[in-house]
Amino acid sequence: MSQSMITSATSVRQIGLQQIPMIPEELLDVQSPAFSNTLRWNIGHIVFCFQHFLSIGLPYQSDLPASYSTLFQTGTKPSDWTTAPPSKDELIHYLSVQLDLLASVTPEQLEAALPAPITMGPFQFTTVGEVFNFALMHESIHLGIISSMVKVIAQEAAAK
Repeated sequence: MSQSMITSATSVRQIGLQQIPMIPEELLDVQSPAFSNTLRWNIGHIVFCFQHFLSIGLPYQSDLPASYSTLFQTGTKPSDWTTAPPSKDELIHYLSVQLDLLASVTPEQLEAALPAPITMGPFQFTTVGEVFNFALMHESIHLGIISSMVKVIAQEAAAK
């Protein structure tokens, strides 16, 4: 089961790395009334959260700039940003680095119990694999949002 989670996570990340580079730069910071954040925020949120989730129970240290927390953590939004966000190329770089990291995750690591259960909202996780699986689902949700946002923003621009 754990190996299939690693394979699925790798596949989801590869889909994102095919989808995100094709997004036109001029759409990244458009704030559609239909969504609570921008494309750049969603991409950065994937990067930030995945890095955070992988650091829970795995021997992995974040190499993200400190600003990523204030830009992309849950509850943040571009209208509150006081620093320049990273470029699309920088975000793609970190997505690629994280994909490479997935190759080092082993099924045995995912089977390990967490030192203490972790609660995120209504969810409670007791193993590294449960957190890893949540990260996979979280990323998949945001890739779906990104895909929808691209379509809506392009349609809104065409209607103007």
